Amino acid sequence: MDQLKRQAAARALEWVRDGMRVGLGTGSTAKHFVELLGERVAGGLSIVGVPTSEVTRADAERCGIRLTTLDEIDRLDLTVDGADEIDPALNVTKGGGGALLREKIVAAASERMVVIADETKWVEKLGRFPLPIEVIPFGLAATRRALAEAFKQADVTGKMVLRTDRNGHVFVTDGGHWIIDAHLGSIADAPRLAALLNPIPGVVEHGLFIGLARTAVLAGPKGIRVIERP
Repeated sequence: MDQLKRQAAARALEWVRDGMRVGLGTGSTAKHFVELLGERVAGGLSIVGVPTSEVTRADAERCGIRLTTLDEIDRLDLTVDGADEIDPALNVTKGGGGALLREKIVAAASERMVVIADETKWVEKLGRFPLPIEVIPFGLAATRRALAEAFKQADVTGKMVLRTDRNGHVFVTDGGHWIIDAHLGSIADAPRLAALLNPIPGVVEHGLFIGLARTAVLAGPKGIRVIERP
């Protein structure tokens, strides 16, 4: 599986050109892309990257990639990131690694988002993977009630679990927030659910990336498949 992820990451390098400003995703597949991009940089490629997490920042620095921020530049040419799920409309679920807020900010500031994954992440409908929802700790019970109402309106239901780390402590994002993982099973209308989650005051961001990915690169035993959003 790890080799398939690396193959998808290698294919995504085809979209990188000299002089580009590139968003660097977070997660195991994106880590392969950062490492392979670092090899290209060592060979003379000139790019500047914007990392989507502190983990990715450390990886990029280790690989010799020059970094900047969205405070210093206003737009990115390309973002390459992984995914927890991808549907045929190229709607994506992200946030398994806890970096969904920064990942969405970077993706939204990019001319093109390329999602890289092994083919097991391709699904007919999102929801098999728990939906991460980044929330403010204050008023958590009220936020959970609002989430339950949004799920009801979107005709989905499932258990909400506050994410913890390996030591059993509440998982804290790079932004200092918490994450609720919603086990919904199947999301019939992902854009509608996203629209219902957006205005909830306690929700900082959610893991539904709607209309952001333009290209998906899926690696499987039979090779690479590239899907473009119409």
